[in-house]
Amino acid sequence: MRKLINKGLFLLMLSFTFTAQAQEISITGVVTDASSATPIPGVNVVEKNTTNGVATDFDGNYSINVTSGSILEFSSLGYLSQEITITDQTNLNINLVEDAALLDEVVVVGYSTQKRESLTGSLQTVKGEELRNVTTPSVENMLNGKAPGVFVAPGSGRPGSRGGVVIRGQATLSGTTSPLWVIDGVIVGSGAGELNPEDIESMTILKDAASTSIYGSQGANGVIVVTTKRANLGKTTINVSSKLGFSQLNNGNVKMMNGAELYDTYASFSNADQISFPRWNADLRNSNFDWWNLATQSGLTRNYNVSIEGGSETLRSFMSVGLYDEQGAVKGYDYKRYNFRFKTEYKPFDWLTVKPALVGSLRDVEDKQYSTTAMYSNLPWDSPFDENGNLVPHRHNGWVNSASTNYLYDLQWNHSANKNYEFMGNFDFDIKLTDWLTFSSVNNIRYNSYKAKGYTDPRSNGGESVGGRITDYRSEYTRQYTNQILRFNKNWDKHYLNGLVAYEFNDYRSETLDVYGTGFIPGFEVLDVASKPERTKGGINEWAVQSVLLNANYSYDSKYMGQVSFRRDGASNFGDNAKYGNFFSVSGGWNIDQEEWFKADWVDALKLRVAYGSVGNRPSSLYPQYDLYAVSTGAGYNENPGALISQIGNKDLTWEKTFTSGVGVDARFFNDRARLTVDYYEKNTDNILYQVPVTGLTGVTSIWQNIGEMENKGIEIAFGGDIIRTDDLIWSLDVNLGHNANKLTKLYKTKDANGNYVVRPIIISDGLGIAGSAQRMLEPGRPVDTYYLKEWAGVNTESGLPMWYKVERDNEGNELSRTTTSNYSEATFEKTGKVSPDLFGGFTTALSYKRFDINAVFGYSIGGKIYNYSRQEYDSDGTYTDRNQMRLRPGWSRWEKPGDIATHPIARYNNQDKGNATSTRFLEKSDFLKMRSLTLGYNLDLSQYKIENLRISFTGENLFTITDYSGVDPEIPVNDNGAIMGSTGPGVYPATRKFMLGLNLKF
Repeated sequence: MRKLINKGLFLLMLSFTFTAQAQEISITGVVTDASSATPIPGVNVVEKNTTNGVATDFDGNYSINVTSGSILEFSSLGYLSQEITITDQTNLNINLVEDAALLDEVVVVGYSTQKRESLTGSLQTVKGEELRNVTTPSVENMLNGKAPGVFVAPGSGRPGSRGGVVIRGQATLSGTTSPLWVIDGVIVGSGAGELNPEDIESMTILKDAASTSIYGSQGANGVIVVTTKRANLGKTTINVSSKLGFSQLNNGNVKMMNGAELYDTYASFSNADQISFPRWNADLRNSNFDWWNLATQSGLTRNYNVSIEGGSETLRSFMSVGLYDEQGAVKGYDYKRYNFRFKTEYKPFDWLTVKPALVGSLRDVEDKQYSTTAMYSNLPWDSPFDENGNLVPHRHNGWVNSASTNYLYDLQWNHSANKNYEFMGNFDFDIKLTDWLTFSSVNNIRYNSYKAKGYTDPRSNGGESVGGRITDYRSEYTRQYTNQILRFNKNWDKHYLNGLVAYEFNDYRSETLDVYGTGFIPGFEVLDVASKPERTKGGINEWAVQSVLLNANYSYDSKYMGQVSFRRDGASNFGDNAKYGNFFSVSGGWNIDQEEWFKADWVDALKLRVAYGSVGNRPSSLYPQYDLYAVSTGAGYNENPGALISQIGNKDLTWEKTFTSGVGVDARFFNDRARLTVDYYEKNTDNILYQVPVTGLTGVTSIWQNIGEMENKGIEIAFGGDIIRTDDLIWSLDVNLGHNANKLTKLYKTKDANGNYVVRPIIISDGLGIAGSAQRMLEPGRPVDTYYLKEWAGVNTESGLPMWYKVERDNEGNELSRTTTSNYSEATFEKTGKVSPDLFGGFTTALSYKRFDINAVFGYSIGGKIYNYSRQEYDSDGTYTDRNQMRLRPGWSRWEKPGDIATHPIARYNNQDKGNATSTRFLEKSDFLKMRSLTLGYNLDLSQYKIENLRISFTGENLFTITDYSGVDPEIPVNDNGAIMGSTGPGVYPATRKFMLGLNLKF
């Protein structure tokens, strides 16, 4: 019996030994490219059907402990996966073979994904790592120069400032020109919200009808589809990234005068004997306070992000947290943003995948910002401090400009702050009905809460007349989105068919509260202490859109592709006569390189694309179909409530539609060493939505109507290649350019004096909101951003007076004569140029040598115009005597005596010659070449410390700009509403130059 027990124990121990040995096989090896024998970093090495996995390091090395008999899977994007059954190997080197289909890249498009080789539409994919070579919390700014045909007006230098994006030109006259943003399948609107750039895996920019028509009335301005990071299979991976750096203001070509220069300028006036400044004497040459240095500092930027990911085929999760913290380069403005994102995918059965997600952010701003206008305008003769270093009060009698205020005096007390909370939750799931049919459900709710508070002290200039002011503004909105999609994917013989049918619903509700209180004791900052409710306002807005849509893609033998899509939208801001609009697209593609007769071995891929279709637009007003009355303070009488008509409805108002046709070519050459994409397009917009001015006798000054047609034509080219490509050294260059020509082709008619209906040009402002700035004209046959100004004719050589052109035209508008005049009122208005450039884009060059890399990104623009209003004030020939003046730039000269050929007219004290009045004198070219970023990086091998990769980088941003523009920056920031601007005011917040040290750690 004892022998039997001993034998049993022996066999049991032996089995444990074999089991332990089977569980502890350690395998090492190198994964290389089968064709080039170069190591492949980042290859996923996973024990199949487990969470056990690693990724290869920078040199393709890996090490993993697996169970004997298990299957080891090697996978990487662009390569065929390999599976190896483990027996007794301890060293396993793998050669991965390029997968032609995967190499052609799976691209996220409207509501689905496609292989790039099967695409029939025009789109551009930008990888997340390509975006993050600039440091900003705004995703919009990162797109600048990254894709052909995508124009980006950057945000200002103020922390958190957003850019504006325009794809293939302006296609509407009202509402936003921003594209539609779609994040992880959810339509979020005309902006990216508080999306953390570090969470982005890729961005796909949809540009033509074949790509955008599936979004119907929301796709008229193009679509940007964002895919955020998801967990890779295998072991748990932690990524830590940190950026730390500083920023400096860059005032471009603007150089303001110091005290001596300004004194010498005034002393040179032809009527200097009439100067009546206090303290007007030569001692002013020694009064030289620098308002620029007072307001500026080296701003500090910190950006920290941590993500953790991992999982198996059954359950995988990704979580990230981030902090962006920036102190402005103009003192007194602090911006913080906190982000988190959690995504998980749970596959309890082969037929079911559940994908919940939660995203949140907090934006926190403290604002006691120094005045950007005062940096330029305040006289260097006036100091905000007295001899003892104390702040002087407003309208100080010791100042030359004694009527001015000292904004620093107010900043002792005045301040404002705002916080924005944003949360998004998803509960998505996929049900695999058959091997070719899947039901997908996307369900999202988005909640945003914004709170802003302001304090104006009773002792300050803005508060003394009302005893101080406290403001409290609150806004919150909820947006719900659901999409129920039935997808099909079928192939037989040489045929491949996929598509979808879907129902989509999207609604929005917002509430606002806006309260002012005045009259309180200094130091109290809650509304309870205010003695008078100065303003109490609030509102509720709601809208909804529902849609049905379908899309189908067909491919035969990977040679011939076709696509059709249809969408029917119903919107709450149209009447019953036009509640629903239909949109469609048809497109085709031909992979010429797949033809048997095509024998050019040096061509790796050659595809021709054609597309035609429609997208739409809705009015920016929520209820233009209704006659509306306003119940408001202005409608009341003697403190009794009342109602006044505020809108005349148009029940026949219909959808603005844009029909786009395009043709494109995609090509790759010389074993993928060279690449080329060319697109030509035409966009024709009809039934343009516009608030047409009407007589104000009823109290209503405009009515929504469909009034005209517009055209955009353009070409986009992207080309590049690997100039050098060896095992250790790769040097690449990529260039993109876009050209768009805009033209208004039809406009509504009005009655002339004879009772005839004629088309009259519409004069509009430049959007700057400053009296005396430029104006523009809407006229058929011209771009919608055409300036309408009096034309500068230079300086009279004998008298030094400014001159403008006086043009006589016949009834057809043909020029009959052109003379000059020094009487501003006699000069005629002319069409004098446009805002949008003729050519714009960017180019990137990258070089990597072993573990070292360098990347440079440039942007350029040619052919546009800027109206530089700031020169009306700072280059005023003596008209403005209460503000500082610009130094004359190289090549500029001032008229002094008869016979002088000069760029600037005679200068006088209190000049009334109108030389600084609105004219093309201040309309300048916006051409520039800008170095957007330069990054140096090095990857360290720390695999012996269980660290997959450590990357150290140093980046310089906005390093230089080459331009003849005399202002701060030829890239004008968008305004606070996100509108693209073509004019610049007197207080530009300059773009900042940043220097950032980065650290990326993966383990």
